[in-house]
Amino acid sequence: MTAENSGDSQPARRAILKNWKIMVPLLVALLVLIWLGFYFGVDKHVIVGGAVVYGLASSLFAWIVSVLGLIPVVGPLLVKVLAIPLIWVINAVGYLLSFIAIRRGYSKDVLAYRGLTISLLIGIVIGFILGRLL
Repeated sequence: MTAENSGDSQPARRAILKNWKIMVPLLVALLVLIWLGFYFGVDKHVIVGGAVVYGLASSLFAWIVSVLGLIPVVGPLLVKVLAIPLIWVINAVGYLLSFIAIRRGYSKDVLAYRGLTISLLIGIVIGFILGRLL
């Protein structure tokens, strides 16, 4: 039995990811739903949660990253940076520590250190891109 006959749905999934005629209307629908949510005063946590579920269920986020990767020279580098686990771990630890510090009353210090963390992450990204280009 060949891969075409085995019932493997992977080629069909790849076709959906590559088909912009499906993904662009899905993206527009997501943006309209987000706008409508803010317009009608829906709680922002509900809007974000719904957008994440919608984006994951429709593979919209994967399509957006793949379109971003099509940008010459910089696109593949940005996709690699988005996939670096170190960036995600540093950001997650920063949010966890920020939550604990805000609960203890250090909100001004949290703002300063979150700013430093964001500049560190931006510096890592810029350094990674320049290192790959040069």
